[in-house]
Amino acid sequence: MAEASGTGFPSILFTLGSHLDTGDAAPAYFADLNLDQVVAAVTTGRSGYQLEPFLYSPLREPEGIAYRQEVFRDLEDAGLRALLTTFGSRMQAMRERLAVMHKLHHPYQQQPLFLDVVADYIGAVTGLAVDLEKATLRSGALRTTRDALRTHVNEPAFRALVEETDAVRSALGEITYTIQIRGSRVTVRRYEGEADYGAEVLATFEKFRQGVPKDYQVGFRESLQMTQVEERILERVALLFPDAFGALRAYAAHHVDFLDERIARLDRELQFYLGYLAYTDPLRATGLPFCYPKVTRAPKEVRVMRTFDLPLAAKLTEGNGNVVCNDVTLEGPERVLVVSGPNQGGKTTFARLFGQLHHLACLGVPVPGTDATLHLFDQLFTHFGRAEELGDLRGKLEDDLVRIREILSSATGDSVVVLNEVFGSTSLEDARFLGRRMLERILELDLLCVCVTFVDELSRLGEATVSMVSTVEPTDPARRTFEVVRRPADGLAYALAIAERHGVTYKRLRDRLSR
Repeated sequence: MAEASGTGFPSILFTLGSHLDTGDAAPAYFADLNLDQVVAAVTTGRSGYQLEPFLYSPLREPEGIAYRQEVFRDLEDAGLRALLTTFGSRMQAMRERLAVMHKLHHPYQQQPLFLDVVADYIGAVTGLAVDLEKATLRSGALRTTRDALRTHVNEPAFRALVEETDAVRSALGEITYTIQIRGSRVTVRRYEGEADYGAEVLATFEKFRQGVPKDYQVGFRESLQMTQVEERILERVALLFPDAFGALRAYAAHHVDFLDERIARLDRELQFYLGYLAYTDPLRATGLPFCYPKVTRAPKEVRVMRTFDLPLAAKLTEGNGNVVCNDVTLEGPERVLVVSGPNQGGKTTFARLFGQLHHLACLGVPVPGTDATLHLFDQLFTHFGRAEELGDLRGKLEDDLVRIREILSSATGDSVVVLNEVFGSTSLEDARFLGRRMLERILELDLLCVCVTFVDELSRLGEATVSMVSTVEPTDPARRTFEVVRRPADGLAYALAIAERHGVTYKRLRDRLSR
């Protein structure tokens, strides 16, 4: 359970008083919609922050979605993003240093490093507080965060931590000592102004130098773990300066819980925004559009122009591929998009992006496309074909029927359903009958739905169904454009499916004749 409120320090992900059930498991629809690829990309390099529950959990209130959108709008300022990224980097470096410290075994080596860790933490927090004072902030979340940080760095407890850290570091910085080595005997003493004979020797022989000599120095292994000799020397130094090391021991014992959980939460929540922006930046750089959708429960309107499948676009842009954009609209009484057309023409991709758009919009993140309006759903269901397994006693048709029944039994009027090639394993007559009954029930429940099918007649059930067709090049029917447009189905979808199945499509026949 994530809670927005927290002892005067705001959450930048959740509105005050809001609650959200988050879990470690991805929703059932994630794999079908390829949203697992989005999560993997957003969390790359951020595994320690455990961002997955935030990305799995759509918000249920328009106010919460708008709250996050405001933060994203602020982060369009490159300067603000840079300073927040710097804060995150400093916190990450602090945690890495802390992890190294825990691997050390000698307390006199752990404790000075712990002191440096706390100093890093103080620098990150105070640096962010100073930076936010100079920044132009419009979002309520970041303005409240700035005010809270201003208060936090001036609290007596934080000021005391700063002063004690400075005092202990200063005391340790003033320690000077000498080491005398005679045979196997090592003597550690306070430094009392003895001459630096090493410098004198170098100065004496400087006049004999001829050019740059060959370097015969042997490199040492880079490890923080001390040898037994180094440990004994450090212990003798501690005996020579008991006050400074005593203060260090007391400091390390007193400030074990130095990391304020509110600062840790701020750091974690910032990575949600920075991670998503880092994922979408390369797409924006190619000119692909993103926007802040209007998300409402009523009216049930869906409108996104020039949208695209997000994970597919990320792959295509990496290889300099072309990303095709499509429009998605459901207005007035319209509830179901029935998508037909030739195989490999972008129908499944279109269905996926419909589901992706709704999930992403309810996370409060910018979505692919322009001029977007989307439905605030309560549940999202998908049905995509899956390979039969030997241990599964159900046939393909029975499996389709059972899964569809489960969806329709659980869905409410605010649910979204994405169906891809349902009943593709049966005859045209059976697919027509079952598909019609299925869509009639979906319309009774008033669900928003996209249905990819080879049964063209399903697009003509009434004003609530909209026909969309994946198109081909007019001069070459074998070439797909991957554009899905609003227009009446031409009745060829099933014929094309049969032709694909039996290898007698235009392309397959042309390939055979050219051999």
